[in-house]
Amino acid sequence: MLNLMYEKNRKENGMALMDALVGVFLVLIIFLGIFGAYLLGLKVVSQSRSRTDATSIANEKIEAIRNMSYSAVGVIGGYPSGGISQEENVARNGVNFTVTTRIDYINDSFDGVEGDSCPNDYKKADVRVSWSNQFSGDVDLMTDISPNGISQECADVGGTMSVAVFDASGISITGANVDVEDVVSGLEKSCITDSGTCLFVLPEAVGAYKIFVSKDNYSAERTYEKNELVGSVVLANPGKPHATIFEGQVTSISFSIDKLSGMSSDTQAPESVGWWTDIFTDQSKISSMSNVAVIDGEARLEDAHAEPSGYLISSAITSAQLINWKEFSFDNYEPANTSLKYQIFYFVVDLGDWILIPEADLPGNSVGFAVSPIDISGLNAIQYPEIRLKANFSTSDSSSTPVLYGWTISWRKSEPIKIPNLEFHLQGTKSLGTDSNGNPVYKYSEDHISDLSGRIDISDLEWDSYSFAVDKSATGFDLLSTEPVQPVDVLPDTIQPIILNLAAEDTLLATVKDSTSFDPIFAASVRVYNVYLEYDQLLPTNELGKAFFMPLEEANYNIEVQSPGYSIYTGTVFVSGSSAETIQLTRL
Repeated sequence: MLNLMYEKNRKENGMALMDALVGVFLVLIIFLGIFGAYLLGLKVVSQSRSRTDATSIANEKIEAIRNMSYSAVGVIGGYPSGGISQEENVARNGVNFTVTTRIDYINDSFDGVEGDSCPNDYKKADVRVSWSNQFSGDVDLMTDISPNGISQECADVGGTMSVAVFDASGISITGANVDVEDVVSGLEKSCITDSGTCLFVLPEAVGAYKIFVSKDNYSAERTYEKNELVGSVVLANPGKPHATIFEGQVTSISFSIDKLSGMSSDTQAPESVGWWTDIFTDQSKISSMSNVAVIDGEARLEDAHAEPSGYLISSAITSAQLINWKEFSFDNYEPANTSLKYQIFYFVVDLGDWILIPEADLPGNSVGFAVSPIDISGLNAIQYPEIRLKANFSTSDSSSTPVLYGWTISWRKSEPIKIPNLEFHLQGTKSLGTDSNGNPVYKYSEDHISDLSGRIDISDLEWDSYSFAVDKSATGFDLLSTEPVQPVDVLPDTIQPIILNLAAEDTLLATVKDSTSFDPIFAASVRVYNVYLEYDQLLPTNELGKAFFMPLEEANYNIEVQSPGYSIYTGTVFVSGSSAETIQLTRL
């Protein structure tokens, strides 16, 4: 009974605690909502008060400008020149306001832009008042100030600069930023294009106006000073030099910008080497044999007393990505009075049978090969897409037999291998001008390096035609081709995929297998190094137990292979051309 009462009280207390927690949670939500509304109210009140004060300050400034004489309306160090500060600080109601004043001459299109001897038709005053305390904002007011007659209009005669901005298709761009700076006096003007054009009235100056045109997520273009340093190159003769303004004349200049693009580049060897090997651990790669026994990694005559000869034929060898055959090699032992000769067959569809490859296509095949390796690169892969190997055993001594330990066929296949950390140079065709020797100075000319996966994504490229170059002396690779063929056209607002196909003269394919099961070992660490050549590379094997090293030089290399649960292997390998090495690891 007491236990029942205790259990009842415990459940009631638990329910009461849950009710209390739910209630606290609900009250918290309500108070958070009230607090958020309170903060929003504070922001609205603060912003309203600050905006009212800013509007009042701007109106005061505008009225002061309107009450000035026409000739006095101008900013200190600006054009038109006057006594108004370009920037000043005003404190009001505990808030600090920044007042920025800009005065510009306007060349109104009403009386024409071209041929207007007095382009300073009137002045435009722009007063911007901004604040930044707990909350920020700004107020912008403008007014026009007209001259009192032609004498005031022509009292300060400047020139007009017309800046037109187009995209890659020649269409005018609205909303582009045009910044103009007199590099001598420091005078600065800016404008946002309306219908693709900005007009500036500026004082006369020769080759002094630097123009910079930009827009968010667009390329940029600007003028350059003679002998300006661009990167590490002196631009002796800019194609678009700083602009000149003459009194009463119009200087027209155009710029082309467009949306930025990108490039996704893969660095790879377009081909790799395929291998077929049989070391006779079993009969899985044998199609037929006669009087030959396969035991413990050896193929030998089964009964030399009864029959002095025999043969062994491999299973069919082919590859879906075959480009051409490379080499046939074998490892055997021929005691005195014994012989092993090798031949290669191909399948004839019309006959439905395997036929010896003719002597005309493979000299020595009819008699049989006795010296390894045999170059079979001359075989036409289209005519001979599938082959079989045949080993002919014979002896004249019934107590002795030749032994075949293993044989291998290699071929070139169209399976690319990614090349990591490959440095290449990317260059556009757009020129900024020439250097002192008359050589072009390119707008884009940069070095890049692919990542560990053999890829690099290049951003912020403008539309152009781009070319690639690889320094063989620095990388060990030749650039064979690009896909698509270079120069590669990059259009505005696109991501252009590109493949760089490369080749190295000397490579090594290392294959790591279990010494008992002969299964490939995945993620084994293979280190290949040569102290004198200052080469030291560590790679993991893939799911086929392979690691590919390139570029190398023709030389001897040390090789170390490690994998958890196996003894460490150390040895040497000679690399020349497309070399291969199979390493068998022993379990601990």
